[in-house]
Amino acid sequence: MKKRTILLTGGGTAGHVSLNQAILPELQKLDFNVEYIGSKDGIESELIPEAFPAVPYHAISSGKLRRYFSMKNFSDPFRVGAGLVQALRIIQKTKPEAIFSKGGFVSVPVAMAGKMLGIPVIIHESDVTPGLANKIAMPFANHIFTVFKETLKHVPAEKSTCTGSVIRSELMEGSAEIGKELCHFTADLPVLMIMGGSQGSAVVNEAIRSNLPALMEAYNVIHLCGKGNLDASLEIFPNYCQFEYVTTELPHLLHMTDFVVSRADRIRFLNFWH
Repeated sequence: MKKRTILLTGGGTAGHVSLNQAILPELQKLDFNVEYIGSKDGIESELIPEAFPAVPYHAISSGKLRRYFSMKNFSDPFRVGAGLVQALRIIQKTKPEAIFSKGGFVSVPVAMAGKMLGIPVIIHESDVTPGLANKIAMPFANHIFTVFKETLKHVPAEKSTCTGSVIRSELMEGSAEIGKELCHFTADLPVLMIMGGSQGSAVVNEAIRSNLPALMEAYNVIHLCGKGNLDASLEIFPNYCQFEYVTTELPHLLHMTDFVVSRADRIRFLNFWH
């Protein structure tokens, strides 16, 4: 008997991929065939094939809709159109029972294609106020799930449910000892972790690094600074450890951490953690 298929989509940042990483193994346990639609060069094109090499990954064109002037605003609509055609072909070939979208601009043509082909589309919104991509995709969705009750004021009430955060089970299974090996801290100090997301936050990074001498007097500092934001000049400090972003390392780093500075919906997760 042929397995039923679920298509997952979402990308652009790790936040648009992490929930899919959490539910994908659970769908497989329920005996679904799971396939993924993402962009050609987004972070999901690295994270999903690395974590789930057996899951078919379909790369499509995607364009970003910007609220500011950019010459790319003239070309990206054509990329979205190309992505829509590609998504239609993939959906027709895979014949999924449903499409689950975590957001990001790559998910927009997928949601549109699902609606056009009569495939149920489910969207998950993890921020208090929906991002632009999910706002565009919501008319094509059959149902929307949110992390925060406050978000229900910003989405169609008749097809929305607040479910709260979904936590990856492996985050509970880390080892503080492995975390210490990853960071090589020598000082016997509490550990402070700063999380700015996979793309980082310029404001957070500047605030931490400009106050680093004072912070290191009291803490061993783990800094998740975002892709392309490493500062090689800071590697001389024995109780400062920086990562662009982490995947399999995160459970171990969490288990050795005493305090966290974070942004967005990660605060909800970290309150749950402690």
